[in-house]
Amino acid sequence: MTGAPWVLLLALLLDAALGEPAWLWARLPHPAVLMGRLIGWADDRFNRGANRRLAGVAVLSGLVLGAGALGWLLEVLLPWRVADILVVAILVAHKSLVQHVAAVATGLRQSLEAGRQAVAMIVGRDTAGMDEPAVSRAGIESAAENLSDGVTAPVFWYLLGGLPGILIYKVTNTADSMIGYRTERHEAFGWASARFDDLLNWIPARLTALLILLTHGRLAEWGAVSTEARLHRSPNAGWPEAAMARCLDVALSGPRSYEGEMCDFPFVHPEGDRAPGPDAIDRATGALWRSWAGICAPVALLAVLG
Repeated sequence: MTGAPWVLLLALLLDAALGEPAWLWARLPHPAVLMGRLIGWADDRFNRGANRRLAGVAVLSGLVLGAGALGWLLEVLLPWRVADILVVAILVAHKSLVQHVAAVATGLRQSLEAGRQAVAMIVGRDTAGMDEPAVSRAGIESAAENLSDGVTAPVFWYLLGGLPGILIYKVTNTADSMIGYRTERHEAFGWASARFDDLLNWIPARLTALLILLTHGRLAEWGAVSTEARLHRSPNAGWPEAAMARCLDVALSGPRSYEGEMCDFPFVHPEGDRAPGPDAIDRATGALWRSWAGICAPVALLAVLG
């Protein structure tokens, strides 16, 4: 059961036009919110006892099977791919990503504190002590990583697996974002979610890096991106981050604080600008739209050929 390119193209255009309408999600729970509630309930209910890793495997298996079954039912019960267009438009959150990243630049132009508040909406690190370059780097890194997780990967898994594919990916990614941390509470229980999310994002992360380079005419830098990506703490996030860093000529990653503890991570593209500001964030949002167009073009071609 594969996705239809023409459906995907319509969904991408619908998302670009409407984003996430506040009037709708003020009245209805967003699917990602529903997934989060289910995962939170499972965390409270099953993350206990001596076999937490096994419990986490069982919970992830249930989530994946349930998401796949729901996707299959929607495709069978609703004709004309109506469900596909709506679900994909909701789950491929490109315009929302652009808006959240752009808000960081807008905030920084008002004040450092406004920039910190805006970036705190999209990153998990400590933001209270950030200076302007740190806020800017965080916003750009979030743009790169979420382009992969929130756009390329859902598109990829929809094309390969239709609604079951995109729903399985999304529930796994949501689980990873909630319980896939190496903390005392979640290291065992969230192990399966974190590893499966790494697997599902392996190809999309590298495709995203390729997409960013291609849309900036920088494909010759693939070798450098590949080298830097392998030095990143994440097996996948380093790829789009390294590509974005080179195309914008900024140094990303570097030291940051999590829960009050400083982590001395190396810089990605260390020879780039280490003191970026709001203008660099603006260029990152432009890179997001270039990448969106770079996705739409081959999808449109597939739709015509199909």
